[in-house]
Amino acid sequence: MSRRSTVIRGTVLTVFLKEVRENLRDRRTLISAFLTGPLLGPLLFVMLINLTLNRELDKADRPLPVPVIGAQYAPHLIDALKAGGVVPGAAVADPVRAVREQDADVVLRIAANYGEAWRKGEPVQVELFFDSSRRDAGTAVARVTRLLQGYAREQGAMRLVARGLSPSTAWPLQVAQRDQATPQARAELLFAMLPYFFVITIFMGGMYLAIDLTAGERERQSLEPLFANPVPRGKILYGKLAAICLFSCASLLISLLAFAVVGRFIPAGRIGMELDLGIHFAVYVLLLMLPLVLLLSTLQTMVAAFAKSYREAQTYLSLLMMVPLIPSIVLALLPIKARAWMYAVPLLGQNLGVMQLLRGDGVSAAQIALCLAGSLLAALLAVLVTVQLYRSEKLAISA
Repeated sequence: MSRRSTVIRGTVLTVFLKEVRENLRDRRTLISAFLTGPLLGPLLFVMLINLTLNRELDKADRPLPVPVIGAQYAPHLIDALKAGGVVPGAAVADPVRAVREQDADVVLRIAANYGEAWRKGEPVQVELFFDSSRRDAGTAVARVTRLLQGYAREQGAMRLVARGLSPSTAWPLQVAQRDQATPQARAELLFAMLPYFFVITIFMGGMYLAIDLTAGERERQSLEPLFANPVPRGKILYGKLAAICLFSCASLLISLLAFAVVGRFIPAGRIGMELDLGIHFAVYVLLLMLPLVLLLSTLQTMVAAFAKSYREAQTYLSLLMMVPLIPSIVLALLPIKARAWMYAVPLLGQNLGVMQLLRGDGVSAAQIALCLAGSLLAALLAVLVTVQLYRSEKLAISA
């Protein structure tokens, strides 16, 4: 091993240790890398899910007050609703206004000719007033609708029996639903944005470090030479990238650990789901995300280095942060059948892999290899481009 090679390796290690040591003293970097992204994100995510699920489950279990107009015209229907947990309330003068002003989630109105039409065996109609744009009213509307439809089927069957006909006469076609979704697969519906959380955690873990090592040093004019001998500028960049990657990896590990802990407090079993965010899940996610650590760290360094000030670099990286959101939005709005080549696309492959892990389907060795190869190739290309720009002195990076 030549003396020059030893010096260069020592240079990379020296730069790496210097940047890590200095940023461990920076409160802003530590909060961003180890608190805001990896801990605050999982906590908020789980708190929102818990709040939503518990509220909807409470609505489904507890008695449901429903204002009823004309309750005296259909006593048997009212009894059936009471048996289903509905508490008929006092009639309101204007059901439309009551719903719009959120005085009631749903209002039931029974026509005055209900009893007469029922005795004649004629179809009768009741009206449900609700606002479909209100998410919190959905559970109440679905619950009342289900009770009304059940009552209608029961009474229709009794009418057929009274006429000597089989109740199946009214339903010549019966649909048997065979849901193939496993309890773990249904968790995908609830955690469709989880891959984006992991990507943003990596991004936040290295963002302030990347800014500080480029635009921050330029703004502070920290151009003092670290070494007595001339050192290739690319080697200095490698040391800085290694420090950014270390902080990003640590941020991701903390996030995976946080999800493994707080995931136990999600009442997934109460809604027929099964959620596994334990060690097996964390190991595979870490493996899939490792190439992204290098790719995102390099892109952050490249973008931030073109900025002339710390604030300008923050603006550029805030815009860059929106790019990882694209695959998650595409998969959420436009569900697609995964093809082999998709796993080789950076970000998209990680999204597909994490969603398969959530479903409990697992990720095959071929899919992992494609994901790692595609993302790693993109990361190496980004590193080569950044090094060339750095050597040409177009980037604002200093030792």
